[in-house]
Amino acid sequence: MAIGPRLDIRQSQSLVMTPQLQQAIKLLALSNLEIEAFVAGELEKNPLLEQSSGDDAPPAPDGIDRTIDAPTLSAETGASDDLIAQGLGGADSPLDVDHGADSFIDDGPGDRMADAHGAGGGGMDALSGSYAEDAPDFDSFAAPDIGLQEHLMGQARAACTNMDLFIATQLIGQISEAGYLEANLLATAHGLGVPLFDVERVLGVIQTFDPTGVGARSLAECLALQAKEADRHDPCMARLLANLDLLAKGALPQLRRICGVDEEDMADMIAELRGYDPKPGLRFANDRAAPVTPDLFVRPTRGGWAIEINSATLPRLLINRSYYVELAAGPQDKSAKAWLADCLASANWLVKALDQRQKTIIKVASEIVRSQEAFFQQGVAHLKPLTLRAVADTIGMHESTVSRVTSNKYLACPRGLYELKYFFTSGVSSSGGDGGSVSAEAVKSHIKALIGAEDPQAILSDDTLVDLLRAKGMDIARRTVAKYREALGIGSSVQRRRQKALKGKAA
Repeated sequence: MAIGPRLDIRQSQSLVMTPQLQQAIKLLALSNLEIEAFVAGELEKNPLLEQSSGDDAPPAPDGIDRTIDAPTLSAETGASDDLIAQGLGGADSPLDVDHGADSFIDDGPGDRMADAHGAGGGGMDALSGSYAEDAPDFDSFAAPDIGLQEHLMGQARAACTNMDLFIATQLIGQISEAGYLEANLLATAHGLGVPLFDVERVLGVIQTFDPTGVGARSLAECLALQAKEADRHDPCMARLLANLDLLAKGALPQLRRICGVDEEDMADMIAELRGYDPKPGLRFANDRAAPVTPDLFVRPTRGGWAIEINSATLPRLLINRSYYVELAAGPQDKSAKAWLADCLASANWLVKALDQRQKTIIKVASEIVRSQEAFFQQGVAHLKPLTLRAVADTIGMHESTVSRVTSNKYLACPRGLYELKYFFTSGVSSSGGDGGSVSAEAVKSHIKALIGAEDPQAILSDDTLVDLLRAKGMDIARRTVAKYREALGIGSSVQRRRQKALKGKAA
C-alpha cells in the first residue's frame, strides 16, 4: 500500500474544559461571602446584571427560591430569540434568581432583623436576639482599638524627652505583641550610638509603663515586675522566679528547700504567681478574629431535618432583559452586537451556575445530615466514620465535586457551628466483632470526657484509657490513644498529675 498524505473525517467524544466550565467548578469551592465578592465584580463588568432588592415570593420545592417576572416560556410562546426579535424580551426570564423568599420561618440573622424592622419593632428581635435597624448600634459607641505600641508611645511621650524619647521609640518598636522586648541592648546601643547605660535606664522607665510587666526580656523578669508592683517581690519570691523550670516540673520539695519556706508559704507564692499575666501585651491585641458566617442552616422538623442555604449572604441576581431589548433595538455595529450577545450569554450562564451551585450544595449537605443523623440528635460521641467517596457514590457525583462543595463552608445547627469537613472522619474498628467502626472524633470525645472526670488522686494512664475505651466497644491501640490525647492538647498522666498537684497546693 502506498504511503501518502490523506484527509479523513472521524467522530469521537471528549470532555473539553471550557472557561465557563472551569469557572463553574471554581464557584463550588467558594463560600457564600466569596461568592458575594465574585458577583460584585461581575456586576461591574456586565451591564445586563442587576442585584435584586429581594421581594417576597413563594419558595421553590427544592429550597431554592426563584422569582419569574413573566410567565414561563412554553412551546406555544416560542423561543427566547423569537421573543427578543418581537420586542418581548422581558418575558424570557426563566433563569432569573431571587432569593428573597424565606423557606424557613427563622432565616438568617439579616433576614430576621429586616422582618423585625418591617414590622415596626424598634426593640430587640425575640427570635434572633438582635436589634432592628432603627435601634441603636452599640458597636458604633465602642472606642477604636489601640495597639500596644501606640499605648506605650503615649506614655513615653509623657515620661521621656529628647534623646531618651528617641531611645524609647526604638525599644518600643522592638516589643512583641505579648509585651516582651526582643532586642539586644548592647546591639541597640551601638546602633544608636549611645552608652549602654542610657539604654538600660530608658528600658527601666518603659518597664514602669502600663500594662505591668511590659518590656521584660524573659518570663521571670515579667513576673518579677508584676510581683514588685504588688509589693510581693521578697527574697523567697525572687528565688522562686529564678527556678521556674523546677516549678514547671512540679519539684515542690526541692523548691521549698531553695526558697526556705514551708508548704503553706509555697502554696501562697504559687497562688500569687497564678494571678499574674505572663503575656501582658496581649490585652491590647486588636486583631480580633472575624466571625464565621454559616453557609447552611439545619434544624429539626417533625418529618426529619430541614436544610437551607443562608440566603442572607447570597447575592440576588436578575437579568435586565428590558435593557437588553432596548440596546439591541438601537443602532450598533457588528462588534457591539457581539459584545451585547456575550453579555447576555455570560449573565445567563452566571445565574444558571449559581442556581446549580445551590442545588449541589443542598444535595451534598442532605446526604451528610442523613449519614450523621445520630450526631445531630445525640452529639459528637455518636459521629460515624464518613468519607468523601461514600457521599459521592450515594448522590451520584464525583469525589472531587464533593470535596469542593465541602471546602470553606460551615453548617449551623442546634448543636453549634461546624465546618462541613468536620463530618468526614476516619474510623476506629469496633471491639464487638460486628465489623462496625467508630469515628475518630467520637473516640476523642470519649477520651476528653474520661480525662475530664478523672480523680486527681487516680490519674488515668494511656493503658487505663485503652481498657476503658475497649469496655465502651472501641478497639484502639495505646499509641493511638496517645496521638488523640496530644491532638486534644492534653498532657500525659505524669504532666496532669503535676498540674493537679500544683492546683491543689495553690488552692
